[in-house]
Amino acid sequence: MKFNRKAFTDSQLLDIYKNLLKPRLIEEKMLIALRQGRISKWFSGYGQEAVSVGATMAMHPNEYMLPMHRNLGIFTTRGIPLYNLFSQFQGKADGFTKGRDRSFHFGSKEHHIVGMISHLGPQMGIADGIALAGKLNKEKKATLVITGDGGASQGDFHEAINVAAVWDLPVIFLVENNHWGLSTPSSEQFKFRSFTYKAMGYGIKAKAVDGNNVLDVYQAVTDITTEIRENPGPYILECNTFRMRGHEEASGTKYYPDGLQEKWAKKDPVDNYRTFLLEKGILHPDENERLQEEIKKEINDAFEKAFVAPEIEFDKATEFVDLYAPVKHELIDPSDEAKEARLVDAIHEGLKESMRKHNNLVIMGQDIAEYGGVFKITEGFVEEFGKDRVRNTPLCEAAIVGSALGLSVGGYKAVMEMQFADFVTEGFNQIVNNLAKIHWRWGQNADVVVRMPTGAGVGAGPFHSQSNEAWFTHTPGLKVVYPAFPEDAKGLLINAIDDPNPVMFFEHKALYRSIYGPLPEGYYHVPIGKANLIKEGNEISIITYGSGVHWALEYLNANPEISADLIDLRTLQPLDREAIIASAKKTGRVVILQEDVMFGGIASDISSMIMEECFADLDAPVKRVASLDTPVPFAKALENEFLPKKRFAEAVEELLRF
Repeated sequence: MKFNRKAFTDSQLLDIYKNLLKPRLIEEKMLIALRQGRISKWFSGYGQEAVSVGATMAMHPNEYMLPMHRNLGIFTTRGIPLYNLFSQFQGKADGFTKGRDRSFHFGSKEHHIVGMISHLGPQMGIADGIALAGKLNKEKKATLVITGDGGASQGDFHEAINVAAVWDLPVIFLVENNHWGLSTPSSEQFKFRSFTYKAMGYGIKAKAVDGNNVLDVYQAVTDITTEIRENPGPYILECNTFRMRGHEEASGTKYYPDGLQEKWAKKDPVDNYRTFLLEKGILHPDENERLQEEIKKEINDAFEKAFVAPEIEFDKATEFVDLYAPVKHELIDPSDEAKEARLVDAIHEGLKESMRKHNNLVIMGQDIAEYGGVFKITEGFVEEFGKDRVRNTPLCEAAIVGSALGLSVGGYKAVMEMQFADFVTEGFNQIVNNLAKIHWRWGQNADVVVRMPTGAGVGAGPFHSQSNEAWFTHTPGLKVVYPAFPEDAKGLLINAIDDPNPVMFFEHKALYRSIYGPLPEGYYHVPIGKANLIKEGNEISIITYGSGVHWALEYLNANPEISADLIDLRTLQPLDREAIIASAKKTGRVVILQEDVMFGGIASDISSMIMEECFADLDAPVKRVASLDTPVPFAKALENEFLPKKRFAEAVEELLRF
C-alpha cells in the first residue's frame, strides 16, 4: 500500500495514527468482552477504520456527520467520552439513549453526529436537511453521510441524492463499499462496477478511493469539502474496503470464499499505516508501544467504570416524559375580531401567520411554490417568502420527510405537505421510526409538521380518499391533530408549528371549501390535546372528529328533541381522556363515529377505554360507527354507502331505545 503524505507534517501523521489505533483497540476489547458475556452484541468495523478516521479528520468539528454501525472511528475521532460510549453499548444510564437503544443508534448534538436506525437508508435524507439548513444560513459547511454498498440499494439512496442534486446541497454521500451485505456479495446487490457510475445520472460529481488507505480518504474528503463549501453540490465518494468480521459477531463469516479474508488482511489499514510510519522514521517502536499501552489503559478504565455502573431502573414517568420535547410557548387566545371563512382559508392563514412569525420556518411539498399546491393552500407564498422557504420538491416523500428532520437538527422548523394523505406510505418509515422516536432515543427534537389532506366524499377513489390517521395514533412520539372547523384549523396549525415535536396535521379535503365559520384575525393558538364540547345534553354522548362532527351536527339539528353531548376530539394524540370519560359517565350512552374503517380505528381504543373506566356508569353498550372494512370506492353511489353517515343515525336511535 502506497501512502502519499503530500503536505502532511510528521505531527499530523502521528495524530492520524493515534485516531486509527483507538477504534482498533476498542474493537479488540469488544470482541473479548462479547466472548465473556460482558456485552450482548457487537457490529464490528475491524478493517474499515481508515474510512471513519480519514473522513472525520478531514471534516470540520462543527460539520455534521451521519455514520453507520461500522463507523466507531467517527465517534472516537470526534472525542466522544469512552465512558459514555461503553455505557451506551452496555445499556447503562450514562449512555446516550438511557438504555433505550443499542450500538451506534444515537446521536450527539455536541459532537455534531446523527446516528443511524436499523433501516440503513433514512439518514441520507436527514443529511439533505442538515445541509439545507447550513446553506440557508450561508454557513459554508459540508455534511457527510455514510451508507454501505448494501444500504445503497434502498430507495432512500436515490431519493436523497436526487434531492441533493436538484437543490445543490453540500453533501458527501460516502459509500463504504465492503463488498458484502451481510452474507450477500455485491454481485447479487448490483450490476455496475463502481458507485461513481451513478453520479452521471444525477448530474453530480463522484470519486472512488482505496478505503483502507487513511491518507487517501483524508485527502479525498478534504478536496471535496473544500470545493463544496464554496460551490455547494453533492458528491458520491466510494471508499473500497472489506469487513473482516461478520455482519455482527453471531452471524460469523463462513460464507466468505476461502482465502478472501487472508487477501484483505494484507491490506489492513492499521498495520499498513503503522509500517509506513515506522519505515519513514516518523514513529519509533518504543513510541508505538507506549501509545498502545496508553490507549489500552484509557479503554479499560472507561469500560470497567461503565461495567460496574448500576443497571438502569425502570421509571415509568421518565419513559413518558422523554417521549416528547418540552413545549415552552405560552398559548395565545384568539382575538374577538373574526370574519366568515372556509376551512381552506384557515389553513392558508395559519401557514402564512407562522411563516411571518418564524423566519426559520421552511415549507416543502410537491407543486406548492408557484402553483400554490393542488388545493391552492400556499398560493401567493412564493411572492412573499421566496423559493428558499417555499420549496417545490421532487416526488421523494421519504427524502423530504428526512430533510424536514434534518432541518430541525439544523435549528429550523419545517412543514411538509403530503399532496394527499394516501401518499404518506412513501415516507412512512421516516415518520414512524425517525420523527416519532428520535427525542425519546437521544433527545433530538423533530420540529416538523406533516400536513395530510385526507378523507373521502369527493369521488376520488381508493388512492386519494383513505382515512389513515390511526396508523399514526398507534405510533408513540407523534402528535395527531384533526380539526373540523376554520377557527380550530388555524389555531391548531399555528400551535403545531410552534410545538417542537412532530405533528401529523389532518385536513379533510371535502371540508376545505364546503365548511364556513368564524375565523379570528391574527396569531392565536388552539390547545393540542383538548377536545371541544360543541353541544351539551344528558341522553347520549357522541364522540367524533373531522367530517363526523358535521354529520353529527346535521343529525342533531334535524332532531332537536335528542339531548346529546357532542364532543369534537380535534386532537387524536394526545387524546382528551378526561372529556371523554366525564361525558360517558354523565350520559351513560356513547356512540363513537369515525370516517375511518371500523377495524383497527381509533374508535375501538376509545370504546375500550370507556368500557374499562366507565362500565358501572353505562346504560347501554358503547357503539362504534365507521366506514365499511373495504377500500374507498370511486363511484358516488358506492362511496355514499361505504361512508357511515346513514348508519350513524341508526346507531343513535338504537342506543336511545336500549
